Amino acid sequence: MKNLFDLSGKTAVAIGGNGVLGSSMAIGLADHGAKVAIVGRNLEKAEEVVKEIEAAGGQAKAFTADVSSKESLLKAADEIEKWSGGWDILLNAPGTNSATPFFELDMEEYDKIMDINLKGIVMTCQIFAKRMIEQERKGSIINISSVSSTTPLSRVFTYSVSKAGLNSVTQFLAREFAENGIRVNAIIPGFFPAEQNRKILDKDRIDSIMRHTPMQRFGESEELQGATVFLASDKASSFVTGALLRVDGGFGAMTI
Repeated sequence: MKNLFDLSGKTAVAIGGNGVLGSSMAIGLADHGAKVAIVGRNLEKAEEVVKEIEAAGGQAKAFTADVSSKESLLKAADEIEKWSGGWDILLNAPGTNSATPFFELDMEEYDKIMDINLKGIVMTCQIFAKRMIEQERKGSIINISSVSSTTPLSRVFTYSVSKAGLNSVTQFLAREFAENGIRVNAIIPGFFPAEQNRKILDKDRIDSIMRHTPMQRFGESEELQGATVFLASDKASSFVTGALLRVDGGFGAMTI
C-alpha cells in the first residue's frame, strides 16, 4: 500500500504552494517522495515552505510567479525546467476572494478575482501541460476548486463563478489531455480557514457553516494531503480523470 502512494522520482510544481492550503498540499507531496517547486508571488513565504520540506528530508526550491501574467508564468516555467528537467505533477492552488455585495461589485475587482482564480489556471495549464506533452511525460494536474463551485454561496459571487468555471476547465482538459497520459482532476475543499476567507467568517457565518457541515467543524489543512497524494499518484489514481473530489466534511451532502 505504501508503494501505491510513492511519488519518488516525480517532480511537482505547486502554484500557490506558499499559501495556507497550497503549502500543506505541497508538503504532502514532498513527504511522499516528490521533488517540489514552490511557486508564489511572495518569495519569502515560498522559501519558508522549502525550509520546512528540507527539514523533513525532502527536496524543494522556491520560485516566484504572478498567475495573472503569462510572461511571469513562462519565466517561472523556464527556471523550474532548468532546475528539475521537467515535471510530472502540477498543483494549481492560487486563489483570492472578496465579500463585496453583488450590486457594489465593480469590474476591476471582478477581473482581479477571475484573473487569478480562473484565467490564471488556464494559462498555467497551457504553459506547464504543454511542456509535459512535449517531453512525453505522463502525469497529473490537480486544480483546487471550492464548495461554492457547485452550490453558490452568499457574499462570494465572483469567487463562486470563478470556481464553477474551474470545474468546467478541469473536466474539459481531462478529456483533452487523456490521450497524452495526463490526468486532470479537482479537489473541492470545504471550509478551511485561510487568509482569503477569514475576512468573511464572522460568528453568524460560522454558525451557518456548522449547521450545513455534518462533521460540525472546519477542516485542517493537513486533511487535504491525502486527496492530493492520491490524485498525484499514477498508481493509486491511474483511472481517475475529470473527477471533482470533495473534502468538505459532508457539506455537499447536506440539504435541510
